[in-house]
Amino acid sequence: MDAEQQRLKKAVGPEAFIFLGLMGGVFALFSYRMGFVNALSTAMQTAFFLLKDTVLFLAAIAVLAGALAGLMQEFGVVALIDRLLTPLMAPLFGMSGAASIGAITTYMSDNPAILTLAADKNYLRYFKKYQIPALTNLGTGFGMGAIITTFVLGLSALDGNNYAPAALVGNLGAVIGSIISTRLMLRFTRRSFGADAMSQGDGGVPLARDYRVVRQGSVASRFLEAMLDGGKVGVQMGIDIVPGVLVICTFVMMLSGGPADGARYTGVAYEGIGLLPAIGEKLEFILRPLFGLQSPQSIAVPITALGSSGASLSLISRLVGEKLANAHDIAVFTAMCMCMSGYLSTHVAMMSALGYSRLTGKAILSHSVGGLCAGIAAHLIYSLIALIF
Repeated sequence: MDAEQQRLKKAVGPEAFIFLGLMGGVFALFSYRMGFVNALSTAMQTAFFLLKDTVLFLAAIAVLAGALAGLMQEFGVVALIDRLLTPLMAPLFGMSGAASIGAITTYMSDNPAILTLAADKNYLRYFKKYQIPALTNLGTGFGMGAIITTFVLGLSALDGNNYAPAALVGNLGAVIGSIISTRLMLRFTRRSFGADAMSQGDGGVPLARDYRVVRQGSVASRFLEAMLDGGKVGVQMGIDIVPGVLVICTFVMMLSGGPADGARYTGVAYEGIGLLPAIGEKLEFILRPLFGLQSPQSIAVPITALGSSGASLSLISRLVGEKLANAHDIAVFTAMCMCMSGYLSTHVAMMSALGYSRLTGKAILSHSVGGLCAGIAAHLIYSLIALIF
């Protein structure tokens, strides 16, 4: 083991005491508000429900997405899209046209779906090395887009308003935020890997883009092998996201939630101390001019979306039902929830699965800026449309 991989420190040093102090502070924070037993119970219950309701769902999506990606790669669809969309993707995102497959895949499912593509070395040949880590930012910018858009359109059942224009503006804002996030990440990765190094194919030999590797055998056997091999990649991706989602998302949601019945803690899943929404209210004097939200409670939506867009959707329906959010707010919510897509709880796992954990901080920083820009863009676009029409 070389010196870079093996670092030696004293068995007992300052880190042990600093860690114990910080860990004790975190436990004290949750125990003071929730009670030690309730806090512990909520952490375990939340992790279990995330595993049961979120991780297994994402794993199933990853298997299906992996199978579809394998078929599209095997029969040349990815190569075709790469040729058609590179003139659009290159100037906007700084990526090849094949990256649009990742955007479509995550839009129809969730952020980790892009990992099933990134695990295919035949797919990676369409990218330069510095572009691979930025797939995390690109995919996250479109994550859960179809689910969020469908949910927003369904809000009309609550008050009779037509939220289709708000959903469209929100999608446009999310695309702008994704462009900014991806471009910022590419600036970081280009410095680390250079602009010329190509992603390597099997055996470390660069693959020519004018040709593609296919399996041997008949069309039927190639179809089955590509589908099953892609599904196997999806299974591995589903396993890889478990630690990040359970650990990070549990912590973020316990910082975001409140008592289940609004009065006292019972130790059930998704309770929390409400710290993030409280911080959002304190920062309202800054956030309201940026996003134009009409009520202080609305700040909780994008803050919650940092950890889970799914959790933020339940807040949106409550705000609409209580007349605390209008169509303008829905456009901003759509943009930020779609662009952020719970990136605090998925970026760690996604960057680890890609093999670029050391760049996780830069990916999160880039996407934080992109998420803010998505909300600002939706606010400005919707306000401009309202002035015109």
